Amino acid sequence: MVSVNHFGNRINQFYRVLLNLKSTYIMKTELKTYNPYNGNLLETYRRDSEATLKDKLNVADQRFTSWKHVEIAERVALLQNLADELYKQKNSLSQLMTEEMGKPILESEAEIEKCIYLIDFYIKNSEQFLQDDLIDTDAHESFISYDPLGCILAIMPWNYPFWQVFRFAIPTLTAGNVALLKHASNVTGCALAIEKLFQDAGFPKGCFQTLIAHHEHIETLIDHDIVKAVSLTGSENAGRKIAERAGRNLKPSLLELGGNNACIILGDADLDEHIGTIVKARMQNSGQSCIAAKRFIVVESIYDAFIEKFTSKVQALKYGDPLDEDTTISCLARVDLAETLEEQVQQSIDLGAKVLIGHQRDGAYYPPTIITDVTPKMPVFTAETFGPVAAVIKVKTEDEAYNMASESKFGLGTMVFSSDYEAAAARISEIADGAFFINEMVKSDPRLPFGGTKISGFGRELSKEGMLAFVNIKTVYINQ
Repeated sequence: MVSVNHFGNRINQFYRVLLNLKSTYIMKTELKTYNPYNGNLLETYRRDSEATLKDKLNVADQRFTSWKHVEIAERVALLQNLADELYKQKNSLSQLMTEEMGKPILESEAEIEKCIYLIDFYIKNSEQFLQDDLIDTDAHESFISYDPLGCILAIMPWNYPFWQVFRFAIPTLTAGNVALLKHASNVTGCALAIEKLFQDAGFPKGCFQTLIAHHEHIETLIDHDIVKAVSLTGSENAGRKIAERAGRNLKPSLLELGGNNACIILGDADLDEHIGTIVKARMQNSGQSCIAAKRFIVVESIYDAFIEKFTSKVQALKYGDPLDEDTTISCLARVDLAETLEEQVQQSIDLGAKVLIGHQRDGAYYPPTIITDVTPKMPVFTAETFGPVAAVIKVKTEDEAYNMASESKFGLGTMVFSSDYEAAAARISEIADGAFFINEMVKSDPRLPFGGTKISGFGRELSKEGMLAFVNIKTVYINQ
């Protein structure tokens, strides 16, 4: 005979299954954003259904048939409208950015201003970049034309919610493509605000659309015939998955992935002149930058002076409400990110590293941390530390410094500080990274191509290279 308790237990199990199914369904259909500084709920969004995603793909495809024929001068005129909208809405957009991912408000404002500068660069140069290149051959006429590919899918991160998107979208749309954006879920408000900016600027419907899609939909989107290429800024793991899927479909991809940039401090470096830049190279955006200086490789003759000046400058950073203009460093964008950083540092301590300052996490806040006695076997040397952690390595000679800098699976950029810039420039070919900066932090500039090597990705954004990232470089040969 079956007991009443048995039936009761079976019913409870049944309801638990139903609750789990309901919870999973809600997670897939709803998306909530939170303020990382105070934990407050910001907004609840409805994710796009498969039918909605299909509609957006079709709208993009239909728009491309006409957009690709729009004169470049007309597209450039819309860029000016977009810059004007960014300028008018700078305060509200900056506040949204700060509330969603915790960036200090002055840095949010600077990010919007950098997007305006980017647009201005392409206003001035797009027609030249996209004009046919005449080639002297045996033909009556031969040239290279640059034709847009179609609908480009962009998968973007949260750390620079406007800049990362704009540096993809501006050259891509101006070249005649249309764009679909799958942004990081914690900056969904920024993603929708960007879509509205393009609408307010007068871009035709379908030129730029935001997808509030679950990550499970990404592979399906890449598989779709309407999507012609994909651009990802994100982690190494995400890059491998996206590259594999794009490769399976024989579609072009551009990957800008992680980094653990070396900052080499040579014995003749002018610390008084450059210490502010060196600190900013690690602590800007609360250390949440792929191109941040993460490994500080210091020649022993200047080591003590560097530690003293660097520590003093880092300790002067002010933590507080990111909406306060006096705040110079804030929390990380999510609690789990701070937990990961804490774990990387602790694992390095267990292997013999020493904490000079910092390493006391409080929720999403991880304080500026300087860790010394670092060796190449520690996580703070081998991995990407996405937060305000400076790993300091003492070396005896200049040769050892360059060799140590190259000891990395990443390849975004290296910076060198030295009074002998000519000697530093002679070492450029020794570093396999995508960038080499002397007496300056590695940074992106619309006038220069940007991208990495090794597991930091492939392809280039910005400059002319970024504009040609998603075009068909077509050979045309005409005889009479």
